[in-house]
This record gives sequence, C-alpha cells and structure tokens, in this order.
Amino acid sequence: MKDTRIAKDGLVLLGCGKMGSAMLAGWLARGLPKSSVWVIDPYPSDWLKDQGVQLNVDLPAAPAIVLVAVKPQMMGDALPTLQAMGNGKTVFVSVAAGTTIATFEKTLGAQTPIVRAMPNTPAAVSQGITAIVGNDNVGAKGMAEADELLSAVGDVVCLEEEAQIDAVTGVSGSGPAYVFHMIETMAAGGVAQGLSPELALQLATATVAGAGALAKAADEDPTQLRKNVTSPNGTTQAALEVLMDEENGFPALLKRAVAAAADRSRELSRD
Repeated sequence: MKDTRIAKDGLVLLGCGKMGSAMLAGWLARGLPKSSVWVIDPYPSDWLKDQGVQLNVDLPAAPAIVLVAVKPQMMGDALPTLQAMGNGKTVFVSVAAGTTIATFEKTLGAQTPIVRAMPNTPAAVSQGITAIVGNDNVGAKGMAEADELLSAVGDVVCLEEEAQIDAVTGVSGSGPAYVFHMIETMAAGGVAQGLSPELALQLATATVAGAGALAKAADEDPTQLRKNVTSPNGTTQAALEVLMDEENGFPALLKRAVAAAADRSRELSRD
C-alpha cells in the first residue's frame, strides 16, 4: 500500500474500536505510511496512541478514503462533520451496521462515492470476511481500493445489490456468535459426559477451529467433509441423527436464526 493513491492523498479512519484497530494494524503491516493515516477517536486506546498515526488533528481536505467505523448510534453526530469531504473524489467506506448508502448520500451529497461493508469479528486475527457494495459513483477503481483496504483483515466478496447486506449480516456478520455458542454447548455436553469444564472447553474450541480451517483449505465441500467423518452406524452418525432432525435440528434452527438476524438488520436500516 506504499505507492497507492491512498498513501499519497491520505486515509481517514473515523472511530478506532476493535474493528477499526484490527484494520489499522493490517494497513500498517502492509506498508501504508503512518503519515498517510488520520484517526479521529474521542477515547483513543494506549495501543492507538503508540502507532504514530495522526491522531485527533485537523483532517486533509480531500483524502482518498474515509473509513467510517463508529457505532450506528453515533452516526448522526459523526457524519455531518465530514460534509466538506463529499467532493465526489473521496471514497467513503462504512462498516457501520444499519446505516444505508442513502443515509450517507443524504448527508454527504448524491455525488459522493460510497461503499457499504459488512465485516465480522474474526478480522481481529486477520481471518475475517467482508462483503461490500457500492453506489453508482464508486466505479471499479473505488471498489478496488475498498477491496484492498478491507482485505488487510481477511477475505472480501462483492455483492450485487445493497439489499443482500441483511442476508450477509445473518450469515457472516452475526455468524461468529453462533459458532461461539456451539463451542459453549459442545463443552457443556462434554461436561455432562464426565469431562472437566477446562478439558471439555479445550476440546470443543480446538475441534471447531480445526474443522473451520479444514473446511477452508479442503478441495471438498462441507457436505463431503461431513460424509468423510461419518462411518455407517458409527458414533458420528448417531450424533448427526440428532443434529440433522428436520424439525428440531441444525437445519431448521439455523435457518430461523439467520432469518431473525437478517430481519433485525432490515429493521435497523429503517429506524
């Protein structure tokens, strides 16, 4: 990122909590000069203060990108402070849940290039996945710049339309919580079978992490990977007969869970 338009014209990061910090660490690791980064955060962490970026000082008039990472409830106060940058050249990238592209356009101007992004928390260990979609002003160059920024913390996929953000929220945005809860419940099942809580948690955590890594690295799809582990009339089949029950198992339960998260995402966008 050393010889890019972002390095030349500057990057503004509005909000530097867990997600913003993960992204900033990724950019700096990729060679983005510290002098090219401006961060606005009212409560900077000690880590942020030590990074050598330009912190809570006057912003450049026309940076290449403004990445908005404030909490949705703070958006109403934060966006108006950036109106001068709605110049048609600066690309705004938002990772704030529930704030639509139309909301940005209303505040910053219809000519503003805007990318809406939905990352997830594994970005903190550079294992996230982010879905992005832009308005008509962004263009291929702006989308490529957004991709370059967000790929610093994991994979990036492009959506066909903004409405798909709600489904993405239900699958990958909220999805890590489903997996963490599965670890909790697997460990609890192990304790019920006589394991110590510490050992059960270690086994469950390592199993989920390893299975995820295998699913990502393998040439086979998850259905085939599941079959590879399942011997006829064996222990895994006995467990799967419970988990794959059509009414009370994973298929029905997770479909309802994803739908509930997506529905709530739609509601937040309308608030």
